[in-house]
Amino acid sequence: MPNKLNSLESYRIFLYTARTGNFTKAAEILHVTQPSVSYAIKQLEESFGVKLFDRGSKGVKLTIEGKALLDYIEQSFHLIERGERKLLELANLHGGDLRIGASGPIIKHILLPFIDKFHAEHPNVRIRLQQSKTNEISKQLKEENIDLGFVHLPFDDQELAIQPLMSIQDCFLVGEAYKELADDAVSVRELLKLPLLLPTAGSSTRLFVEQWLSGHGIYKEPDIELTSTEMIIEFAQRGYGTAFLTRRFAQQELNNGTLFEVKLTEALPSRAIGVVTRKDATLPACSSIFLKEVMDQ
Repeated sequence: MPNKLNSLESYRIFLYTARTGNFTKAAEILHVTQPSVSYAIKQLEESFGVKLFDRGSKGVKLTIEGKALLDYIEQSFHLIERGERKLLELANLHGGDLRIGASGPIIKHILLPFIDKFHAEHPNVRIRLQQSKTNEISKQLKEENIDLGFVHLPFDDQELAIQPLMSIQDCFLVGEAYKELADDAVSVRELLKLPLLLPTAGSSTRLFVEQWLSGHGIYKEPDIELTSTEMIIEFAQRGYGTAFLTRRFAQQELNNGTLFEVKLTEALPSRAIGVVTRKDATLPACSSIFLKEVMDQ
């Protein structure tokens, strides 16, 4: 029976001996001594009980058995070399996948500039982006479909690691039809005499505002529920009521005067956006570098 403990180095010596047809030349290429080469070949031959080389005065020549082994050894080392090249590609960001999950507003208003920069600097990395709600991002992480999840905090999942990223402030906004409400502070009860525009149930923003309102003894069903921030902004601009949004996500409309922030007599607490990863799992190189760029900003 062949010795299953034959080392990779022994097969490397066999490969270069076969390629050069000479123990001394193989030793020079591999930076080992000629006796080391002779010994490794002898050990392989004794392990299999066959001759791998015929020795001659001008060098060595593969036997039939040696040629049979060489076919497999060459394929094996070719695969190893391909694996090493692939590893270097991943380490140097010449390949691989950047796999991210986040809500639409977080992608558009926070991540997109970083994604643009990363894509320009590392065009060979495949960007795989999933627009999802927080609970879906948690599932995608656990199923290893993504490596980075960007979510609104608080976020509680003992199986995942959570890092705060940035603070955000929510607010109530109205369009031109109700802009007089932005002149002075009003109570939330007074404001909510208007129709209320909210994200659909299940979103972290919807849950947050409902909990905040209930803390003030207010329970109000939204008049209009929409799946995207863009649609909520559109309906608020058209005068359909007051919208609850993250100020950063409507900054352009606030700046150009198509939306107006209503100041409340009750203070709205700030929230945070964080990044979620799998616990005890090493991030791929591309995800690690992308996250560092985001965290540094």
